Amino acid sequence: MYQPTDDVYQSQMATIRTRKKADGSSSYLVQIRINRDKVTVYQESQTFARKQAAVAWAKRRETELSEPGAIERAKRVGHTVKQMIDRYLVEAEKARPLGETKRRTLNAIKSSYLGEMVDSEINQQVLVDYALWRMSPSGGGIQPQTAGNDLAHLGSVLSLARAAWEYEINPQAMPDARLVLKRLGYNMKSRERDRRPTLEELDKVLEHFFEMLARRPTVIHMPKVVAFAIFSTRRMDEIARIMWEDLDEHRQAVKVRDMKNPGQKIGNDVWCHLPDEAWAIVQSMPRQCAEIFPYNTDSIGTAWSRACKMVGVEDLHFHDLRHEGVSRLFEMDWDIPRVSSVSGHRDWNSLRRYTHLRGRGDRYMEWIWLERIIQAPAYLGTRAE
Repeated sequence: MYQPTDDVYQSQMATIRTRKKADGSSSYLVQIRINRDKVTVYQESQTFARKQAAVAWAKRRETELSEPGAIERAKRVGHTVKQMIDRYLVEAEKARPLGETKRRTLNAIKSSYLGEMVDSEINQQVLVDYALWRMSPSGGGIQPQTAGNDLAHLGSVLSLARAAWEYEINPQAMPDARLVLKRLGYNMKSRERDRRPTLEELDKVLEHFFEMLARRPTVIHMPKVVAFAIFSTRRMDEIARIMWEDLDEHRQAVKVRDMKNPGQKIGNDVWCHLPDEAWAIVQSMPRQCAEIFPYNTDSIGTAWSRACKMVGVEDLHFHDLRHEGVSRLFEMDWDIPRVSSVSGHRDWNSLRRYTHLRGRGDRYMEWIWLERIIQAPAYLGTRAE
C-alpha cells in the first residue's frame, strides 16, 4: 500500500518521487526495483506528468510483476519488426520466390518507425496507428486498400514469427486491428482492378523495348516476356520460374510450380495449357538455361515500370497483362473450363476478378507485333554461363 510523505510515495516494489521542473511544474518518477536475497534482479522506471497516473501505473506493474514468470518476460530482450522481416525475407525465399510487391512493402515497413518496435509491443493499437499514419500525408497518403495490403504482408511475418520462431506475438493483434479499422469506416480490401492495356499503349511500350534491345541485345527480352504474359495469362513470378523441364510437348502445357492460391501455395503445382501464341514464344527462346525466361522478377518489374513512365502510359501494372489475357479468351468465346485450363483458376469467383470484357472476337488476330516478337532472337549473355 502506498504511504505518502512530502515528496516520496513508496510500496514494496515501487518508489515515486516528485521532481520540480524549470517552469515550476512537477513530474513524477516511478522507480520499480525487485530484490531477491538482497540482490536487485529487476528494475525499471517511468516518468508521468500526473501523480494519479504514476500511482496507477506503479500499482498495475506491481500486480503484473507478481505473476509467475513475469520478471523473466520483462527482462527478455525483444526482437524488432526489422529483425523479423529480415529473417522472413531470407527463410521465406528459400521456400519460394517472393513477389516484388511483397518484398518492396516489407522493406518499406522495416525502414519506418514500426521497424524499431519489438515483438511484445505489437498490439492492436500499434497496428491501427501504423495504418492511419500510412494513410496520412506524413506516411505517404496511401489508399486504405494499400494500407490493407501493408497489414496483410506484415501479418504473414508476424504469423511465422510466432509459430516458427516463438517470438512474443499477440495472435489477436492483427485481427483486432483490422476490425477496428473496419469499424472506423476504412475499407481495407483491395479493389478489383479492371485496367487493361490498349493496343496503342502496347505499341508504345514494345517500341521502347525493341529500341532498348537494339542498343543492348543482352538486356531482358521484354517483348517476349510481355507477349507471353498476355497469351499465357501467367504472373510475373511464374514466368521467371518456368523451366524447360516443366513443358509437356505432347499436351502443349506447362507445369506452373507453387501457383498462388489463398489456401495453398507451397507445392501447389498446376498444369496449364499454353495457347498457340504463348507456345510459339516459348519455342523461340534459346535453350541455354534451365529456365525458359532466366530473368529476375525485380528486373522485369523495374523495366516495365520505367518503360511505362518513359512512354507516358499511366497506371498500367504488369499484372494487368494477366487480366488482359483472361479477358481476351472470354472475348474469343472460350467457356469457363477452357479458360481456367490456361489461367489455372479453380473457381469462377476467382476467375471473374480477372474478366473485364470489352467486346467480342480476338483483337490480336492480326497483331503486328506477334510475328516480330517470335522471330526476334534472344541473347542471354552471362545468364547462359
